[in-house]
Amino acid sequence: MSLTEEILSQLSGDVLGGLRRADQILKSIRENTTPTPIVVTESQHLLGAVDWDVIICGGTLGILIGCALAVRGLKVALLERGILRGREQEWNISRQELEVFLELNLLTAEELSQAIATEYNPARVKFQDGAEIWVENVLNIGIDPVYLLATLKSKFLAAGGELLENTPFNTIAVHPDGVIVNSQYKGKLLLDAMGHFSPITKQARQGKKPDALCLVVGSCAQGFPENNSGDLILSFTSLQNQCQYFWEAFPARDGRTTYLFTYLDAHPQRLTLEALFEEYLRLLPEYQGRELPQLQFQRALFGFFPSYRQSPLHTPWQRILPVGDSSGSQSPLSFGGFGAMVRHLQRLTIGIAEALQTEQLSAKALSQLQPYQPSLSVTWLFQKAMSVGVNQTIPPAQINQLLSAVFQEMQQLGMPILKPFLQDIVQFSALTQTLARTAINHPVLVAKIMPQVGLINLLDWMLHYSNLGIYSALNAITPIIEPAVKNLPTPQQYYWHRLIDGWKFGSGGDYVLR
Repeated sequence: MSLTEEILSQLSGDVLGGLRRADQILKSIRENTTPTPIVVTESQHLLGAVDWDVIICGGTLGILIGCALAVRGLKVALLERGILRGREQEWNISRQELEVFLELNLLTAEELSQAIATEYNPARVKFQDGAEIWVENVLNIGIDPVYLLATLKSKFLAAGGELLENTPFNTIAVHPDGVIVNSQYKGKLLLDAMGHFSPITKQARQGKKPDALCLVVGSCAQGFPENNSGDLILSFTSLQNQCQYFWEAFPARDGRTTYLFTYLDAHPQRLTLEALFEEYLRLLPEYQGRELPQLQFQRALFGFFPSYRQSPLHTPWQRILPVGDSSGSQSPLSFGGFGAMVRHLQRLTIGIAEALQTEQLSAKALSQLQPYQPSLSVTWLFQKAMSVGVNQTIPPAQINQLLSAVFQEMQQLGMPILKPFLQDIVQFSALTQTLARTAINHPVLVAKIMPQVGLINLLDWMLHYSNLGIYSALNAITPIIEPAVKNLPTPQQYYWHRLIDGWKFGSGGDYVLR
């Protein structure tokens, strides 16, 4: 019996079966044998009267945008395939990112405080043989998903929203004047919040394989030494199984959560989730200083996150807008999920309300709500630098050496440079300063990384880097433009507001250091 089989058999439910089912899905994606679903059809017939302004499919994170829209007075229906409830494992986020719940009147200050299950400081960044870097107030808040979703559900219903539980999405027909979901529910606009594996997203991407994958395994366990600090990203091994392993750790209500993750391409020869879980259990004692028999495992965590260069996703259909993970609006370095949805919550809420108000519901108009963001696109090169090709040969310690050098330079430049990057936000000035110092102080490392990432990827990155600078300049002149925008007809205002949002988020200008 393997370590994975031994540990997972101790947990309630068919956890091992769930892991192996996830591996089957992963295998079909790698081998590109997943059939493309046909769930979206188009009709030229008028639908007539509709019941809702917005229909949202996918409740776990869809309730965030659904509640925000309902509170603004829109008629919203939310379809959830099961019962809308949160998972046991906390969602980690930074405190300042939570202020959007207050700004959108989704939670009171007291409710937000009650939603916080754990809080810790500081957090560590460390790479093999490199110096430890400590930061405060980054992903140090653990939100209780069960409480948060129950509270938002109550607010949503009180605002007139309709929650349809045990109602999985099946089909959508797009008409010139609305959509009809499951041949039953009629609305002006559908929001797809069904995540990375949404059938609508699969159809829109037409069976394209992901350009990269992030595999994650972990657990929450008791029996660790008392430790009120966390790890944001840590590596203590060189290349293993043609992978660079990275670790995270957070205090949790019922123990300590530890993750092992790695960035890969979608090649069929790559290791499985079960094999990665075996590696996790093999290395966990060295990582946390506790042998496995000393730990009491509460739950196991595993999953994989696909990412596509063609992101955010623009669907070919009118009246359908992907949001959250289904939109691909997270970078290839991040897991997406709660944090990515929260970051864009206010932008999307205001933009969707304006799209409905001005009847800007064509595919072109809605694509403005998921704009190109060079601040995300530049991170593709970082993802390439943190991974290695399936048949590629590089020095085993090269990735750790590069990351250690880069993060030490960012630390020298100060928290205004380091903290945004740790929250998946890349800004032109910070990136330029970091690259310049790294190139000057570590020229040999930089020279080594170029063959690893490849010339084509480097040239592609230079385009996005240039655009990051252009977007930063455009974002800086936004205050000059905004007064003139107010005098335009409302449909034109919609497009200008989306441009301004694109410059802001595409330059990392939505981040404010506190």
